[in-house]
Amino acid sequence: MTASELNANHVCMRCTVAGRVQGVFFRASAREEALRLGVSGHARNLPDGSVEVLACGEPEAVNALRDWLRRGPPQADVTGVACETLEYRAVSGFTTG
Repeated sequence: MTASELNANHVCMRCTVAGRVQGVFFRASAREEALRLGVSGHARNLPDGSVEVLACGEPEAVNALRDWLRRGPPQADVTGVACETLEYRAVSGFTTG
């Protein structure tokens, strides 16, 4: 598969997750779920108390992670998820910085 074919079959999405999502293992749980799904990217705390998640990979896997973000781990209380599609870029691994 060529690089352009790979890019055509992969997407990136950036989501901002609001609610009680900091201090409840949200980033670590998002990383576990992303790795399980084969999604790369990152999850990081934002100053306003929300969490930003960048998810890149096959569309079905990225959408599955987006659906998981709406629930989060048991300790979280997600009140909203806003996502935008970005141009695909190759990202390696999944970090929680």
